Amino acid sequence: MVNKLGLGGSCYWCTEAIFSSLKGVHHVTQGWVSSYQDQNWFSEGIILEFDSSLISLCELIEIHLHTHSATSNHSRRNKYRSAIYCFDDVQRESAIECLNKLQKSFDKQVITQAIMFNEFNASPEHYQNYFYTDPKRPFCKNVITPKLKSLLYKFGDKVAEEQVIKATGI
Repeated sequence: MVNKLGLGGSCYWCTEAIFSSLKGVHHVTQGWVSSYQDQNWFSEGIILEFDSSLISLCELIEIHLHTHSATSNHSRRNKYRSAIYCFDDVQRESAIECLNKLQKSFDKQVITQAIMFNEFNASPEHYQNYFYTDPKRPFCKNVITPKLKSLLYKFGDKVAEEQVIKATGI
């Protein structure tokens, strides 16, 4: 069954590359995401489509928490909101349960919020699939490749290993 989920927390190029590298994730689009009420501003994020029979919501959230600074309320949080954008109330309740369960694996308080998806504005087409269209770009080599190496180390069983190794040369 294909589901949708939104994630935000760091640069959307990094987040897009990480989640595009996972087994069970079919499509990732990066851009700007908003929620409702006091969370109604746009911040960088991704929308992904995933097969819940291959990778669960909680596994996606766990990977998300461990691949960005989910415990840091730094000064750039308006641009890089740490969030899980949910598409219905059931998904949001599941995300909150997962966040509560995963909090135990962190020494500091996780600031990531499970909030409702409102709107999405995709980045221009030439920025989509940023890492995999040219992994030799300096930003890709210096920032994204180390994150993908860490992803392979921590979550290797969830990663499309051949795709990552081919792109990164590791």
